[in-house]
This record gives sequence, C-alpha cells and structure tokens, in this order.
Amino acid sequence: MSDRYDVGVVGAGIVGLAHAYELARRGLKAIVFERHPRAQGASVRNFGMIWPIGQSNGIRFETALRSRDIWVDVVRRSGIWYRECGSLHLAYREDEAQVVREFVAAAKPDRPCEVLSPAAVLDRCPIVEPDGLLAGMWSPTELAVDPREVIAKLPDWLAREYGVTFAFGTPVLGYDLPRVTTPDGDFHVDRLAICAGADFRELAPKAFADSGLFPVKLQMMRSRPLELAIGGRETGCPHLAAGLTLGHYTSFTDCPTLPALKRRLDAELPEYRRYGIHVMATQNGLGELVLGDSHEYGDDIGIFDNPCIDELVLKYLRGFLSVPGLEIASRWQGVYIKHPSKPWVVADLGGNAIAVTGVGGAGMTLSFGLAERAVGDWLGDAV
Repeated sequence: MSDRYDVGVVGAGIVGLAHAYELARRGLKAIVFERHPRAQGASVRNFGMIWPIGQSNGIRFETALRSRDIWVDVVRRSGIWYRECGSLHLAYREDEAQVVREFVAAAKPDRPCEVLSPAAVLDRCPIVEPDGLLAGMWSPTELAVDPREVIAKLPDWLAREYGVTFAFGTPVLGYDLPRVTTPDGDFHVDRLAICAGADFRELAPKAFADSGLFPVKLQMMRSRPLELAIGGRETGCPHLAAGLTLGHYTSFTDCPTLPALKRRLDAELPEYRRYGIHVMATQNGLGELVLGDSHEYGDDIGIFDNPCIDELVLKYLRGFLSVPGLEIASRWQGVYIKHPSKPWVVADLGGNAIAVTGVGGAGMTLSFGLAERAVGDWLGDAV
C-alpha cells in the first residue's frame, strides 16, 4: 500500500471539501478521493447561494449561520470570489405580504430581517418589476459564490494551506480499513468519511437502504453575462425570490397564514406544484444570472430535461424581474439526495468509517457547519 493517511474523504464536492478542511485544520494527514477529474455533481449544479434564510429554526439555522462564518473565512483566505449579498423576498399579493410580515414579526435577533416598502425594494434592486409590488423582505445573512470556481480552486488551496492530498480520477472500489481499494492500487487510511452524495449507495448499500434517503432532480439555467448589475447599491445584487419560495422553504412553516397562501398558489399555478417549481435568481461575479429551479422526486425522475419546466421558470421570473436582453446561455439538470425529515444523514458504518450525506438542496448552505459538527462528533472533540 502507498503512504499512510490519518483519514480519507470520498468525494470532492462541497461536503467532501468541507470535511477535508475540517479534518486537515485539526492536523490530520488527509487524502480526498474523487472519481472524476473534478467533482461534477450537485456541488457545481446549483445557484451558489449560501442561504440561511431558508433554514428552519434550530439545528438547521444554527448550522447554516456557522457555515456562513466559515465560508467567509475560507473564501477570504483562498481568494475565491464571493459577495455578501443578502436576499430579497418579493410580495405581489396581499397573502404573500402577510406571510412576510408574520415571518419578520416572529424573527429572533439572529435573523435580522426587515419588511421593505416597494420604494426601498427598488432602491436595493432597480430591475425588480414595480407593477403590483406590495412589499419585500430583506435579509443580510446570505452569501453568493460561484460553485464552478469553488470546486475548481478550493482543492488547490487546501493542498497548499493544509497539505491535503487529492486523488482525482480515482474511484474508491471498496474498503476494509485501513485498506482503501482503487484502480490505482490500495491506500492505507486509518479513518474514512464518505461524502459522495448518492454514490454512498455503492460503497455502503445496506446503510444506504436503511437511511430513508431519496433522490431529487432539479433543472436550472444560466444567462449570458448582463451588462448591468441587478443590485442598486455597492453591496447589491441580492439573491431574489418571490411568493412561490415562501411555500418551499421550511423556515416559513410557522407563519400562520402560510397554509392559505399555499392553497392559493396550488390552485392558481398547478403546473408549478406538479414540478416542484419555485423561482429564484442570483447574479454571479461574471455578471451571469443563475435561474431555477424545479424538484422531481423518486420514480418521477427521468433522464431528459423537460423544456416546459424552463419555460415555467422564465414565465414566473418575468413577473418579478425585468431583465433587458436576457439570453439563456446554458441549461442543466442535477440530482441530489435528501431525507424526508432529517436535515442530513451521518451514518456510522463501523470500523472507523462514516458517511455524511443527505443535505438535500442545502449543500452549499450547510456544508462547512455540518462538517464541523460531524467531524467533532466523530473524533470526540466537538467544538
């Protein structure tokens, strides 16, 4: 076997990279195995939103805030582009405005959100559609990154800063610790963290079958670079969402009038419910507008994109954002796995091996905070 490592991580997506960071900063000699030349799963097929506002109170929100703090430290030190952009939820119907008011009224000090007038919304984002706008909810906690840049550059920084070894193009075929078997030979690894999303099933099929996890497919789009920034302030270009998003994220569940809003949306927009569509937009550092998304579950997942979903997203987007010359440059789909009730799954595989997965669509938001929790519990030195 090759050189000995204290710990191996399977998967160089954002959850795997966060675990490599958390393990290496504790002084452990770490190696990351990635079957592709670069990770190409859910970690590069998302908005690039660090999105605490969408996480329900308790462990989800606490982990999201902690993850945000670590993100800021990591991207500043690594030179990776980011923006402390905040978010705007836009309300065009009275029931949407009421949910926004209820959420803000119940928010604790660690959720410093506020209701904005239409004029204040337009001050922050001048290309929001003004017709019919009743209110907006501003939250300053959200960040923007470009997932493609993160996945491409973070491994190099981890190698330079913490001595993490990366074995790209090296799938893990099996393990019997301290032996990890790959097509390139065996590696000596004392501990193993499997952070490979749905690929967890290949390495630990029984644990996966017992986990309750199920797949979710999304469709997204990216525009050509815009000539204008969508935000109106120096710290502008906020993440944008509207009424459909209020019915999607668990953070709004306790708002008293949310059930009535969801019934109205289901009645008026049945195709959006059918495909699990809620529409969000964000602008990255290249000026591109990232748009989406949809949610198809389990047996409903097919291998082909559905053009109808993209058209529905764009139709709803035009109701809250006026973008001159918007031209779609790329479209894609992604699949992630999630649990019906748990925020994530940490499976003890025995023999110094764990699997960390099932963050659903919140991988960018929760990754670093989750890694800190999971590694602390695993090593018995939680911080």
